[in-house]
Amino acid sequence: MEYLPNIIFTLLAVASIGFFVKNVKKLKRNIFLGKDIDRNDRSKERWANMFRIALGQSKMVRRPVSGFLHIIVYVGFIIINIEVLEILLDGVLGTHRLFLPLLGDNVYGFLIGTFEVLAFLVFVSVVVFWIRRNIIKIKRFWNKEMTSWPKNDGNNILYFEMVLMSLFLIMNASDVHFQEINIGNPISQFLAPFFNSLSTESVHFVERTAWWIHICGIFVFLNYLYYSKHLHVLLAFPNTFYANLNSKGKFPNNPTVTKEVQTMMDPNADPYAMPEEPEGEPEKFGASDVTDLNWVQLMNAYTCTECGRCTSVCPANQTGKELSPRAIMMKTRDRLEEVGKNIDFNKGSFVDDGKQLLGEGYITQEEIWACTSCNACVEECPVNIDPLSIIMDMRQYLVMEQSAAPQELNSMMSNIENNGAPWPYNQMDRLNWKDEA
Repeated sequence: MEYLPNIIFTLLAVASIGFFVKNVKKLKRNIFLGKDIDRNDRSKERWANMFRIALGQSKMVRRPVSGFLHIIVYVGFIIINIEVLEILLDGVLGTHRLFLPLLGDNVYGFLIGTFEVLAFLVFVSVVVFWIRRNIIKIKRFWNKEMTSWPKNDGNNILYFEMVLMSLFLIMNASDVHFQEINIGNPISQFLAPFFNSLSTESVHFVERTAWWIHICGIFVFLNYLYYSKHLHVLLAFPNTFYANLNSKGKFPNNPTVTKEVQTMMDPNADPYAMPEEPEGEPEKFGASDVTDLNWVQLMNAYTCTECGRCTSVCPANQTGKELSPRAIMMKTRDRLEEVGKNIDFNKGSFVDDGKQLLGEGYITQEEIWACTSCNACVEECPVNIDPLSIIMDMRQYLVMEQSAAPQELNSMMSNIENNGAPWPYNQMDRLNWKDEA
């Protein structure tokens, strides 16, 4: 029975990592339900974007308070998790602080000491985040789409971080031998006296309990990511790498429309010739469901951390319109998850469920037409998510597939067709204003 804890730990680790890998495969499957798009050009710019924005957090610090606190949590998350490697090896091999004799007192002490300081700073930062979200109640965390699961999810992550950081420090503080050699314990040394009144066996029990709960908490957190907005921990890097590098405001031309216009403008083209029949079904204009979007847009939806920065700068939202760019991304992700579950239930193939992304229950026409296409949401997003591209694709669907443009837009397009300008004036009357000057 001596090796029973090691066996239990190994089985737990394998099951946890296996479930995580299974969800990653499902995530990849769902993302690639989207249309193909080539985002492998300008590789130097893409790598620079990823290192500057995802790794360097350059867009986070535009709001200094939350940006600075996020960097602490971000750096702490990355560096403290180095300790997880030792915990995993200790759990499998049945050792205790395996790296201490390998690295020596000085190096090991420096590393663990750094982890402790970061753990304390992360704990403080997370508490501040919790206060901002739940006591100060910053407006962007309380928009109408932030109800039920989205609201609870944000707090769940904060509680996870608080508990994991506390357990790490308690684990060190109750490790009698670690405290006796007095290396790498700049924070835990102040917690150790709380255990002085306990027996040696009781302190050891506290240390082992904290150790087990800490590593089990990490396993739970790992698998919680798939169901949480904190998938951005994994996806922020590819999302910034594959982001659109074109100038904001430059919209892609539809190849089918471009070809038709070019034919119309070609003086050598036969005006009576029948258009070429496309192979297979003709391509749908725009998007009405998630499978009409490209895979980068679907990755955007999974990457969204629901921070609300996009919605907080949206002029339509600020003036009371229905539109919230954050809600656009959340609804896209929800619909994509629904499609993925449909595929899983039907053993690999999608069965029409009579629903689509554009419609009741998800994104409404009112939201789509409220957008001013100013790109404020795209500019503000800390990880280069592009809600506007989804909005514009849906607008194209409404106009070109459903002939469902607002009356004002239909009038404008009629004026352009008849008068060569958006205004309802004959071209011959266009310069009449100069006679009144």
